[in-house]
Amino acid sequence: MAEETITRASLSEAIYQEVGLSRNESSDLLEAVLGEITKALVEGETVKLSSFGSFSIRQKGQRIGRNPKTGEEVPILPRRVLVFRPSQVLKSRINEGLREAAAGG
Repeated sequence: MAEETITRASLSEAIYQEVGLSRNESSDLLEAVLGEITKALVEGETVKLSSFGSFSIRQKGQRIGRNPKTGEEVPILPRRVLVFRPSQVLKSRINEGLREAAAGG
């Protein structure tokens, strides 16, 4: 299976092909959607995309880590991390693809 990276440009092109907007309108639409998702996450909201999954922010507290080279203990500062939880629909689609590939089809 060839691994391909989906980029903003390829998403914008897909919108152009599927929806029929101009390339500029497709790019603007994509940027508006990504901007709204980003804004919601920055504000601490959860973003749920039906049949795809949900994005949320989790707060991680300060803890002690260790430098793997020296073994020295180092404090890891508190931070916010992005968490993605795929929906059951997405999980099923991904696993269907695996089953089809394993069956040679």
